[in-house]
Amino acid sequence: MSYFTKRYHPPGTAPGTLKRLGTGPATPVSIKLIDFTAAEFLEQEVADAESCLPYLKQSTVTWVHVQGDVSPETLKALGETFELHPLALEDVANTGQRPKTDVFESQLFVVLSHALIRGEHARSEQVSLFLGENYVISFHEGEGDPFELVRKRLRKNGARIRSRGADYLLYTLIDVIIDEGFPVIEWFGGALEDLEQELLERPDEQTLHRLYDIKRQALFMRRMLWPQREVLNMVVREDGAFVTEDTKVYFRDCYDHTVQILDLLETYRDMTTSMLDLYLSSVSNRLNEVMRVLTVIATIFIPLTFIVGVYGMNFGANDKSPWAMPELRWYYGYPLLWLVMLAVAGWMLYYFKRKGWFSHIVSLKK
Repeated sequence: MSYFTKRYHPPGTAPGTLKRLGTGPATPVSIKLIDFTAAEFLEQEVADAESCLPYLKQSTVTWVHVQGDVSPETLKALGETFELHPLALEDVANTGQRPKTDVFESQLFVVLSHALIRGEHARSEQVSLFLGENYVISFHEGEGDPFELVRKRLRKNGARIRSRGADYLLYTLIDVIIDEGFPVIEWFGGALEDLEQELLERPDEQTLHRLYDIKRQALFMRRMLWPQREVLNMVVREDGAFVTEDTKVYFRDCYDHTVQILDLLETYRDMTTSMLDLYLSSVSNRLNEVMRVLTVIATIFIPLTFIVGVYGMNFGANDKSPWAMPELRWYYGYPLLWLVMLAVAGWMLYYFKRKGWFSHIVSLKK
């Protein structure tokens, strides 16, 4: 899996150039339009940008959501219809942007990172948002639509979101993207908990690979989510041309969620470093246990080897020297030697057990 990728035009390309830079197959594009007031609600899927023009002339709030890999032609048409800045459109096309906020003459432009889990990996998809006087335009590059819950709220008569302006709708969309980070953080916590249990039992090379993979993913998510705190801070400090003071209170709450997610992510990132040290300590301790077993076995056989070495010299009993080995001529010499060696081995095992060494051998076998 690749990390830290960003699509970009070759150096020297004119600013505002729109060109699809993806190498894989393009995700099908759908354009969904919702137009609402406190009493009225309209939802439909439109074929092109020109179909949105009649709703811009009304006093209603209009939300246009573009899902998938939008083509340069569609993006250019939307830009002409809603008078979107060319540099902002270029950022929409070149996904992988760092989260940021730009204030243009007639729009507030916000880029966010949508954190999610795909299989066993944390991923990030770009979400681009435009806020105008009475409209919101959102772009999401992935396959799944993250805003279906917002549509369900809009369909309900009497919902608070229906009685508020476009800035509150922008907050709702941003809040959904920010809160999507909590399941990702929960996934990190579960993965680290499983790894920690594995590190305390029998870690192997696969454990180390998974630990490094999670550490890289945590670093990747930090890079994508950290700037979003500043994005929300800039929206809160905006001079009021696009976001009213009543709505800024909700953006502050969204900012608190961002800080909470980043604090947890930083904690898990530090845990991966600590768990790497735990892995090295566990491997070192296990090696020490193996060496302890080998040392105990070698220590037991040292006196036994000495005994059999002495009696392997074959200085048999004879009449010429009083220092010969009379045991070689004993009738029970051989079984007696075995009894002596077994007694020595038994005494050493008893001694090791009293010292607590034998318990380490038993735990290692388990």
